[in-house]
Amino acid sequence: MRRRVWIVALAAPVVVAALLLGSDSRGLAASAAQAQASSAEVKIDNFSFGPTTLTVAPGTTVTWTNRDDIPHTVVSDDKVFKSKVLDTDEKFSYTFTKPGTYGYFCSIHPKMTGKVVVQ
Repeated sequence: MRRRVWIVALAAPVVVAALLLGSDSRGLAASAAQAQASSAEVKIDNFSFGPTTLTVAPGTTVTWTNRDDIPHTVVSDDKVFKSKVLDTDEKFSYTFTKPGTYGYFCSIHPKMTGKVVVQ
């Protein structure tokens, strides 16, 4: 009988450790998925923003990258965010913390418009 108790006593910490490691790896996978979901990209090219409408979760950082050969800006309709003039391959990022719809445009080329929907 003592022998069985001893085996159980040794096995219990191993089982607990395995459970903890298993839950940690799931937690790490979930954290990695959240990290991936917390960023999004918009390309500026050929006088347009792509995608034109982007839907993201609160806390997401959106990065605009100018892939055009001419300068552009990113300015929200309500002036919540405003980039400097972006030359080719320059980037601008903004983190959206509150739900809502955020229209934006290029102040140099006002017909260029886009929208970020945070929900």
